Amino acid sequence: MMASIRKTRTAGHAGRALAGVALVLALAPGWATAEPTLAARDDASAAALPPLLLPAQWSQAPEPMLEPVPKQMPAVDTGRSSSGSAPTEVALWWRGFGDRELMARVEQALQANTSVRSALAALEQARALRDVAQAGRWPEVGASASVQRSRSGDAAVGNSWRAGLDAAWDPDLAGRQRAGISAGEAELQAARYGLEQARVELAAEVALSYVELRGLQARLAIARANLAAQQDTLQITDWRVQAGLASSLDLEQARAATEQTRAQIPALRTSLSKTAHALALLGGQVPAASQTLLETVRPVPLPPTGLVLSFPADTLRQRADLRAAEQRVLAALARVEQADAARWPSFQLAGSLGLAAARPADLFELASLTRTLLAGLSASLFDGGAARAQVRAQQAALEQSRIGYEAALLGALQQVEDALAALAGDRERLVRLQAAAEAAANAELLARQRYASGLIDFRTVLDTQRTLLSAQSELETTRAALSADHVRLYLALGGGWTPDAAPQP
Repeated sequence: MMASIRKTRTAGHAGRALAGVALVLALAPGWATAEPTLAARDDASAAALPPLLLPAQWSQAPEPMLEPVPKQMPAVDTGRSSSGSAPTEVALWWRGFGDRELMARVEQALQANTSVRSALAALEQARALRDVAQAGRWPEVGASASVQRSRSGDAAVGNSWRAGLDAAWDPDLAGRQRAGISAGEAELQAARYGLEQARVELAAEVALSYVELRGLQARLAIARANLAAQQDTLQITDWRVQAGLASSLDLEQARAATEQTRAQIPALRTSLSKTAHALALLGGQVPAASQTLLETVRPVPLPPTGLVLSFPADTLRQRADLRAAEQRVLAALARVEQADAARWPSFQLAGSLGLAAARPADLFELASLTRTLLAGLSASLFDGGAARAQVRAQQAALEQSRIGYEAALLGALQQVEDALAALAGDRERLVRLQAAAEAAANAELLARQRYASGLIDFRTVLDTQRTLLSAQSELETTRAALSADHVRLYLALGGGWTPDAAPQP
């Protein structure tokens, strides 16, 4: 259905007609696109999110170690709260490890990594789409000019010169454009939080790779030290065989144990190179740039003790991925409103002011002035149910986003609980393995001394050397796992960004 009003005025009324059209088109957007109050928007946001009951506290809390770890990290300003009861600050958690190389690697990755740059481009795209939606609130003004030359039969050639301005505006009485703007704003916020989440995950990935690299370096050093000890034992066994104090079986067993340990070294070097290459790529560098990292050997960085957790609700509020999921729910809600508003009639105002004459010189005459004012109303009488189906489709999309938000929330709770459980287990395991490694080192030393004196057989020496190598390797693996547990805990807590300091779009 289309209803229109068209009027052609005399030249004396042209200025007043154009002024009226301009006044209506200039003032109407402020009236037609009035934003809902903040309280109304908050109520709508709360109603859109699924109700979930959060636990009052975590089921597990980090406990102090049974014994202090005999490795002290250098003092570094970690930015953590000095209060014993205040929650640990997790915005820049990687500084708490006291490793300047780790800090530099994380900062480099946050600047140059491809995933962060891609998320930044997605943010710019969302901002542009939001601006496109906002541009629809304002009148659209265009200019046109044309020249036409025609002839019919034997008549003289006719020329027509035209130039004019056109303006049109949709006052958005049903709220379709307002809903589209709200959806674009929510999607922009979701993209903003998506960028922050990409940074959070990247910092954790860099830290995990760095911890793995230092753990591999420690295991490689252990393998080389054990290889040197086994080579000494092999030399002693060879001397004893030549002196008739040991059998060839002892010599072959010593040679087999030495070669088995030697075979572990190339595998560790290969893993070390691959991890270093991964670190270089995370920092936006070519794999060859990791050579300097391989040349520097440092211990596995250990996090500070005394981690204090906040309440679950406070923790979840600082996770960027949950904030992004919440904004996607709000965007889906706005799309439902937009689809519902599209079912209602639309009203449009349009106007034009132009010049038309047969000769260019006549364009400046008052008689050549043309003007038009148009008010139109259109509505769909029958669409086969397409508009209602579109509303149902958006409602289904809203339900999907609500379920996605709920799944993300439950997954966040699981990540924290899993990280706390792993942290508690590896802390106790590290203490036990420290004692085991010390006992294994003492036993191996005593066994070699007694074997050199001929007091024990060679099998005992082999057993103690295997036990020492296994205990020391397992100790360094657990030490690296303990640091990785802290990284995963910081990731689960939403660490890696500051909500209040994040730039507004």
